[in-house]
Amino acid sequence: MQEHSSIIFHCVRCSSDAIIIRMEATPAPSRIAERKLRDNEARRAQIIRAARRISEIEGWPSVTVRRLSDEISYSQPVLYSHFGSREGILAAVAIEGFQEIGVALEKARKRDKHGNTVESVAAAYLGFAASSPALYEVMFSLSLSVPFGEAATPPELRFAFVQLLELFPGQGAKAEVLAELFWASLHGVAELTRTRRFPRSRQKERVKALVKIFTFPR
Repeated sequence: MQEHSSIIFHCVRCSSDAIIIRMEATPAPSRIAERKLRDNEARRAQIIRAARRISEIEGWPSVTVRRLSDEISYSQPVLYSHFGSREGILAAVAIEGFQEIGVALEKARKRDKHGNTVESVAAAYLGFAASSPALYEVMFSLSLSVPFGEAATPPELRFAFVQLLELFPGQGAKAEVLAELFWASLHGVAELTRTRRFPRSRQKERVKALVKIFTFPR
């Protein structure tokens, strides 16, 4: 985007009643701050994409600040200036993952309004965990300082949890506890399946049994 200066025309009347038009250029509002913000956001997104790409191929132990620096050709101080530490990078990836799973659950919940929304959301949750194992791992399994159920909980996490909470209308004060238990059950199935403690061949049976437990008359 090109920056332009605005032109202000001043009319000056001389003693001979002639009018002289004088032009003065005034600088346009600076867009440096906006451009810097866009550049920072783009660089931050690039770092997160690189971390996700490496983790999917080689696992999270390979995602180090040095490796990311080599991968995207930015100095390590640049990465630290954005995230503070390796954990900060992983936390940013985890938060992005919660936004994505929240969107997936919301779509499943709204798509099947006249069917069993609990079943649709359960399938979407387990499908997300299975299709993005490295992302799911950093969201839940790694030791990160992302707060859950606190005032400082990021909105992305709250958004994802709301999709589970919406499954239990009319349950009053029990709704939040039911959402937590449903989430815990889904997470257990996802993790035990991911780590091959549960055979995938019985996944449909597990989902049906879980849905039956958490389906209530409206």
